[in-house]
Amino acid sequence: MDNTTDGTWDSLSVQLNEKILQTLDEMKFTYTTPVQSACIPLFMSNKDVAAEAVTGSGKTLAFVIPIIELLLRREEKLKKKQVGALVITPTRELALQISEVTETFIQKFPQFTQILLIGGSNPVEDVEKFKDQGGNIVIATPGRLEDMFRRKSEGLDLAGAVRSLDVLVLDEADRLLDMGFEASLNTILGYLPKQRRTGLFSATQTQELENLVRAGLRNPVRITVKEKGQAATTQKTPSRLSNYYIICRTEDKFNTLVAFLRQHKHEKHLVFFSTCACVEYFGRALEMLVKKVSIRCIHGKMKNKRSSIFADFRTLKSGILVCTDVMARGVDIPDVNWVLQYDPPSSASAFVHRCGRTARIGNYGNALVFLLPMEESYVNFLSINQKCPLQKKSPVKDVVDVLPKVKAMALSDRAMFEKGMRAFVSHVQAYAKHKCSLIFRVKDLDFACLASGFALLRLPKMPELRGKSFPEFKETSVDTDGIRYKDKNRERQRQKTLAEQKDKVQTELPKRNFLKNKAWSKQKMKKERRKKRAAKRKHNEGSDVDDEEMKELLDDTRLLKKLKKGRISEEDFEEQISRPKLKHKAEEPEQKNHS
Repeated sequence: MDNTTDGTWDSLSVQLNEKILQTLDEMKFTYTTPVQSACIPLFMSNKDVAAEAVTGSGKTLAFVIPIIELLLRREEKLKKKQVGALVITPTRELALQISEVTETFIQKFPQFTQILLIGGSNPVEDVEKFKDQGGNIVIATPGRLEDMFRRKSEGLDLAGAVRSLDVLVLDEADRLLDMGFEASLNTILGYLPKQRRTGLFSATQTQELENLVRAGLRNPVRITVKEKGQAATTQKTPSRLSNYYIICRTEDKFNTLVAFLRQHKHEKHLVFFSTCACVEYFGRALEMLVKKVSIRCIHGKMKNKRSSIFADFRTLKSGILVCTDVMARGVDIPDVNWVLQYDPPSSASAFVHRCGRTARIGNYGNALVFLLPMEESYVNFLSINQKCPLQKKSPVKDVVDVLPKVKAMALSDRAMFEKGMRAFVSHVQAYAKHKCSLIFRVKDLDFACLASGFALLRLPKMPELRGKSFPEFKETSVDTDGIRYKDKNRERQRQKTLAEQKDKVQTELPKRNFLKNKAWSKQKMKKERRKKRAAKRKHNEGSDVDDEEMKELLDDTRLLKKLKKGRISEEDFEEQISRPKLKHKAEEPEQKNHS
């Protein structure tokens, strides 16, 4: 491998274990990278380290090697259920990758065991695995790790197990905070011993990260590794990465992507979309449009499948991985030729991390972002804000209109039609939440052209489109309610649901008429209740309503209750309620004459 050279492993200021050097030789890592030569000696001399280095610079080995070295130097050997090292990382893909690297090294050290604690697996199985096999090195995502600390009632005393902790590593630390894991991290840190070595690794520096450094590290040595030969203000992406952008109209964007992928069939690509729904929709479309190419889709809402899809794609020589930003951080996929950003990420820092999936550890790579004409100022913004210069790419040749084929897919399968609608809505919502809101503004979007670019059959109902008309958008003449699922079971279930809804509407209609016909009695009841309440109030206030009138009102109320419960008929109710009133009215003239 053509590594970024900064010296050999033998030239480090600390002596590495012979078995570690053998493993490095087997992995064909002949030279150290800058971050490795800076961090490993510091870690091994019991210093806390806060390292900022460009993505793809070999940070994983910069902490895996010191972890093993520090555990080997322990005076008291670790027991099976004692945790000596803990690595926390934001995504399960990155955790799997770190676990693979660690496993490669500890094969020569059978005295150590490691355990992987990540989402997507059964937590009960994780508990049993730790109880049976232990785990001197724990590699985990924050949510699952926090959950494991709470399972003492199931026989897992993880809080007790980490009392022997020597090393804590927070990998992609800024991403841990971006993803909302701050509360989980604080909970986890509360269980860990203060006397430990801590390493914090990241590709970008934020104020939140600085706060974490102050809270979790003791007098850390700060390391900022720049590209070799560059000034301190250098770009944050690898120097061997060629960063391009292309301008295309909304309705031509997908056509351009398909043409590009068809022209680079024998290469390995990552294609980033802004939302899970867009991955589902466009991923399915690409499977049909780019023939004889292995295409995989991966996003954050996939649970159990993600790990196997990721592992499978890593082994491919060529292919396309359609994904969201779940794949943007730290993940190392061998030999990626192009990182294609169909949608610009929600933040400028995420742009850097996406690009960093290629040109890793000294290799060459390319990144291309698709921009609309109104978004071109984003290029200058990235150059200034992220020290990430982009060069304009010449237009893609031989672009053909594939959108009619995507529409045909939607017409032939309701699942595809629904995916398109969800993708459009989610894209608009993501666009509205873009952190660079001065450039990416929803009010600037041409919804008709955008819907055409998504190959929609009709516009969805959503707040952003309410009260607006789009005569330039051509809706399909086909009744979309009649589009059927290709999956016969789904279509059978849909028809059953539609029939049930129809029956429900029909059975409810007579009820409404019945209630409407009976409304007079309900109105009468309400009036009588109001009358009773008013009379009670007057009585309580010491008015001249006598006891006989109050008794009459109470009798009326009892009659109403009987009518309501069906104990008497309406005729009986009318007859009985009118008797006392007639009697009362007849008495009134006599009282007047008497007076």
